[in-house]
Amino acid sequence: MIDVLVIGGGNAALCAALMAREAGASVLLLEAAPREWRGGNSQHTRNLRCMHDAPQDVLVEAYPEEEYWQDLLKVTGGITNEHLARLVIRESSTCRDWMRKHGVNFQPPLSGALHVARTNAFFMGGGKALVNAYYRSAEALGVQIRYDTLVDSLELDNGRFVAARAGGERFTARACVLAAGGFESNREWLREAWGQNERGEWPADNFLIRGTRFNTGVLLKFMIDAGADAIGDPSQSHCVAIDARAPLYDGGICTRIDCVSLGVVVNRDAHRFYDEGEDFWPKRYAIWGRLTAMQPGQIAYSIIDSKAVGRFMPPVFPGVQADTLPELARKLGLDEARFTQTLSDYNAACRVGTFDHTQLDDCHTEGIQPAKTHWARPIDTPPYYGYALRPGITFTYLGLKVDDTAAVRFNDRPSDNLFVAGEMMAGNVLGKGYTAGVGMSIGTAFGRIAGTRAAASAQAQRANGAQREAA
Repeated sequence: MIDVLVIGGGNAALCAALMAREAGASVLLLEAAPREWRGGNSQHTRNLRCMHDAPQDVLVEAYPEEEYWQDLLKVTGGITNEHLARLVIRESSTCRDWMRKHGVNFQPPLSGALHVARTNAFFMGGGKALVNAYYRSAEALGVQIRYDTLVDSLELDNGRFVAARAGGERFTARACVLAAGGFESNREWLREAWGQNERGEWPADNFLIRGTRFNTGVLLKFMIDAGADAIGDPSQSHCVAIDARAPLYDGGICTRIDCVSLGVVVNRDAHRFYDEGEDFWPKRYAIWGRLTAMQPGQIAYSIIDSKAVGRFMPPVFPGVQADTLPELARKLGLDEARFTQTLSDYNAACRVGTFDHTQLDDCHTEGIQPAKTHWARPIDTPPYYGYALRPGITFTYLGLKVDDTAAVRFNDRPSDNLFVAGEMMAGNVLGKGYTAGVGMSIGTAFGRIAGTRAAASAQAQRANGAQREAA
C-alpha cells in the first residue's frame, strides 16, 4: 500500500508530495489534467510574497512580519485567521532554500512589476518553470505520478481516509493530502454562488476563468457534502479585472489590465464607480474583478491617456485608441455625452501635486465621488486608450477548515490521516481580497505542512502494524 496519496497537481500538491517523500514515505500523486496542462493555477503565477527582516538575494530592504500581517489584514478586511496567517507569513521567510533545492530559481522583479521588489520573490521562468522543476524533482525522488485522473469521491471511515475513487479506479493509502483546487471552472456552481442580481442578470454568466479549466470543485463539493467543516463565502474569490477579449480559460497573467490606477474606470453607463488610486496596484488589483462583476452587464472600461503609456506592464492585447475622448466613447460603444461629461468632471476635480506612481503621492481629486486619492491627473493628452474589462476568476475561497496541522476537520475534530492544502483551504487565510503572491505563500506553507503530517501519519500506522504483527 502507498503511504501518502496526494490529490492535485499544482504548487501545494507538489510541495506536499516532495515533503512526504523526503520524510521517507512512498507517494502517489494524482493530477486531473493531462501532462501538458499540469500544475493547476500555479503555472500562471509569477512570485511568492516573502517576509524578510533584511535584504536577501533577490529581495531588497526588509519586509517584516508585522507589515506583511497588516497588508493581509487590510485586504481581507479582517476576515482571516490571524494564527494561520502568521504561520504562513513566517513560513514564507524560510522556504526559498528548500525551493531552490528542488530546482526553483529566482530573479529580481522586472521593471514593470511595480511596488513588489521589496515584498515578492519572482520565479525565473514564471510559474510554469516552478511547476516543471517540482515535477522533475518529484520524479527523481521516486514519487509516482498519474495524469488525467480526476478523483471524484473518497471512502471515509469516521473522519479517516480509506481510499480515493477516480471513475472506476480505487486508490488506497495510509494517508492522503487534498490539494485539488477550488471550483472556479464550474460554471453552475459559480452561478449558484453569485445568484441573480437586482437587474435580473446572472453575473457569473459573464465571468472569464483566468485560471485552470480543470478546477471544477468536484472533490471540494464531495468533502463538504460528506460533513467536512467548511469555511469561506462561495462568492469570494481571487477575481481580477481582465481584458474582455481574453479566452474563457487559462488566460493567466498576461490578460490582466494594469493601468487602472493611472487613469479612470467607467461602467457601461459611462460612470465611475470606485477609487482607482486607493492603494498600490498589487494590493488592489484583485478587488477590481469583483467591482466589475457588480456593474451592469459585468463590464467596465479602463481609460488612460498617453501620459500613462510606459508606466505599466503592457497587456497582451492593444487598447482601443482614439485622438479625442468623444471618438474613444464611440469606439467603445459608450454614450458619448455621458462619457465626455464624466471625464470632464474628473479632470476638473484633479488637484495635481508631485506625481510619483512609485509612492502614495499627493495627486488627488476634490469635490467628486468617488474620489481618486492618489495618482490623479487629468486625462487630457492624446492619444487616448480604452480597455474593456470583464471579471476574471483565478481561484475561489470556499474551502475546508483547518488548524496549523493542515488536518481536515469533521465536527471540529481533526482527521488523523487526511490533510488539505492550497486553494482547498486558502479561505482560512483569505476571507476576501488579495495581495500579490500570497496564494503561493499559503500553498507552499500548507503543502509542506500537509506532506510532513501525512508522512508521519503513514509511518505511525506502519509502526503500529509492525507492533501488532510482532505481538
